[in-house]
Amino acid sequence: MHARTDQDEMPAEAARRIFAMGGARDSAGLRNMQQLIQLRWIAVVGQVATILVVHYGLDIALPLGSMFAVLAALVVFNLASHLWCRRRVHVSSAALLVALLVDVASLTIQLYLSGGITNPFVFLYLLQVGLGTVVLRSPWSWVIAAAAAFCVTGLTLVRTPLVLTVDPAWGLADHYVQGLLICFLLVAALLVVFLTRIGRILRERDARLAELRQRAAEEEHIVRMGLLASGAAHELGTPLSTLSVILGDWQHLPTMASDGELHNDVIEMQAQVARCKSIVTNILLAAGGPRAEAPTETTLNAMLDGLAHEWREARNPAVFRYTNRCSVDPRIVSDAGLRQMVFNVLDNALESSPQWVALDAECNGDQLIIEVSDAGAGFAGDILQRVGTPYNTSKGRPGGGLGLFLSVNVARTLGGSLTAKNRPQGGATVTMTLPLAAIAIEDEHDDDQD
Repeated sequence: MHARTDQDEMPAEAARRIFAMGGARDSAGLRNMQQLIQLRWIAVVGQVATILVVHYGLDIALPLGSMFAVLAALVVFNLASHLWCRRRVHVSSAALLVALLVDVASLTIQLYLSGGITNPFVFLYLLQVGLGTVVLRSPWSWVIAAAAAFCVTGLTLVRTPLVLTVDPAWGLADHYVQGLLICFLLVAALLVVFLTRIGRILRERDARLAELRQRAAEEEHIVRMGLLASGAAHELGTPLSTLSVILGDWQHLPTMASDGELHNDVIEMQAQVARCKSIVTNILLAAGGPRAEAPTETTLNAMLDGLAHEWREARNPAVFRYTNRCSVDPRIVSDAGLRQMVFNVLDNALESSPQWVALDAECNGDQLIIEVSDAGAGFAGDILQRVGTPYNTSKGRPGGGLGLFLSVNVARTLGGSLTAKNRPQGGATVTMTLPLAAIAIEDEHDDDQD
């Protein structure tokens, strides 16, 4: 069977991160399109009201048939846009550009039918240009500005079916001035409302992109550490095997058998060498090296009980309280990364609180919640805010803080999260929340029923 190398994996991870960043941008595009659809509905209602007021209230004969036909086409386009968006997750800049060009075109036709350049609502073009500048990137935003400028110029050159009488000297008594005031207030209000919304969407997108870039940098850091760890594990494998053979030979020497204390020391050294080999095996297992064994099938409670027993035997803490409150016991795949994640958190707790460490596990719905508590000094405020970032530690030694950093990324890889808080009675609690679906084995009978 062909195993993927680290060099194969790194481009795949980079491609996944780039796709995720592109997805964040496209998600913002979808939300911007939804804002444009909502604004278009407001425009339709506003145009209907304005046409009726001008035609019947101001006794200005407008071509109602043609203008309502344009509105009907705009309604059909907006309904089609709404249905199109419901079936999509991402919206491209080209789709946003087309939507804004349709708005500019419909506005131009309505203005042509109702007075052209003498219509005070000609300044609604500025709203379209403003929206295009915020929603689209250059050079697409310049396309909207150029289209608006072309249409305004066309309205000044083409004779329109309706000629409006304009006399600004009458002040508010003039219909043009009244329309100009209404247009200004409308544009100002819509710009504030919708540009604020779109600005918030873009800020959320930028924050998401910044988070993804930070996560990508952290994952690259993990890859480098994984390569270093797997290389060191490979190098240590040969000398550890040599030491194991030599100690085995020593154990059977007559001089060793006659000296009970020396014989016990050799046995203890063999046990420690075996432990070092086990650690090397686990490192290579996590890195996908040749020492890796096939994943083993077990149950959730057996995995938790075995994990707690193994850590207690290896670390021998003064007081270790283990509580398992999981009422379900699904079949799962034993995951070396999960084991190492919990061990890292337990080791940190033991270093902070040698007298007492607690491990609590429970299942809440489809979530596995593992809590590790200690009675130490707790987290400092600035460290607590940055839990899970590399080298975020108060221990003052090189390489500190990597345990929680690796644990956070293991939890994230499994679709879960890791959080930390200080206990009111002193000490700290680190909570690891994981979806059971990430490690559970699907029941074949359930699949057959489906």
